[in-house]
Amino acid sequence: MFRQLAALPSTVWLFGLVSLFNDSASELVYPLVPLYLASVLMAGPRALGIIEGIAEMVSSLLKLFSGIIADRVHRAKFLVVCGYSLAAISRPLLAFATAWPIVLALRFADRLGKGLRSSPRDAMLAASVSGDQRGLAFGLQRAMDNAGAVVGPLAATMLIAAEMPITEIFLWASLPGAMAVFLAVSVREPAREIRYDGKPPDWNLQKLPRVFRRYLWVLALFTLGNSSNMFLLLRARELGLPEYQVPLLWGATSLVAMLFSTHLSGLSDRVGRVPMIFAGWMIYALFYLCLGLNGSGLSLLWPLFAFYGLFMAATEGAEKALVADMAPPALLGTAYGWFNLTTGVMLLPASFIFGSLWQYAGPVTAFGFAAGCSLLAAILLKLWVK
Repeated sequence: MFRQLAALPSTVWLFGLVSLFNDSASELVYPLVPLYLASVLMAGPRALGIIEGIAEMVSSLLKLFSGIIADRVHRAKFLVVCGYSLAAISRPLLAFATAWPIVLALRFADRLGKGLRSSPRDAMLAASVSGDQRGLAFGLQRAMDNAGAVVGPLAATMLIAAEMPITEIFLWASLPGAMAVFLAVSVREPAREIRYDGKPPDWNLQKLPRVFRRYLWVLALFTLGNSSNMFLLLRARELGLPEYQVPLLWGATSLVAMLFSTHLSGLSDRVGRVPMIFAGWMIYALFYLCLGLNGSGLSLLWPLFAFYGLFMAATEGAEKALVADMAPPALLGTAYGWFNLTTGVMLLPASFIFGSLWQYAGPVTAFGFAAGCSLLAAILLKLWVK
């Protein structure tokens, strides 16, 4: 595997470094948002669900548009750089939020940046490697992304332990964000046999293969139970985890994902994408059941969140590699646009349903609903996506 990694083109490695710095900035802020909402702005789980759901849904709509435009005008890199720049600017501004609607606006801007960059970046990655390297390439990018998700929470933990106010911690996110933008500018766009033909953007999903459309339906069902990860951190805090350990817990999850992402995604090049995704979704269902029923408090939190890291490692790269396996090369951006739209547009109902179930029926009901969606989606994936 080390030889295979060394053979990957510079585009993959540079995007890995971009993800490392960008996620360091994001995860410096991300675990603190639910704490800031609850302890400073006095907002509950329902407000958190609205914020994350709306922000992610709009981001996903833009992911489809940016993917189609990238296929049309052959300018994926421009969209990628703009996306990382918008995110780098919006995160530090959370320090000046005085009410949860302002947090919503800034999270909206952050996710808008993600919407601009995600599909074009994925298309650039897929176009830069051969078919038998896709799992490994996406696995490396996700491993570096998760490495940033280790660095960010560790930095947040140290700053909280030093009694730095949360608002000042938000300001520190500007440094790794700026580095991510600088590296994104350095990426060379891989050659693709596409040129602008003057036609308007084509949103027609029917031009993509039937098996890909089935895959999207299954993803939609899974995502209906895959609400914001902030709920997991809120649950950990509710079970008694000290505030300063919340970002550290998420950092441990990301560490597991970082260590196993490259290997498990690379393994999908040999054993197949569907078996790897199926295994990851089963891990997800078991994790949500255990976390929802974990009435004893802290005893199982650390091993459970490490277990969740395996779900991330098994699925994040394999799900994206499967898109490139199914889509025609000239429609890679469009295919990733529909993939990202599907997984993102369901986050509004997912986060709203999860937050409402938690607030009005309790956490056991909310976590049980998520586990049920994952189990049913895993079964359909095996039977329907071949």
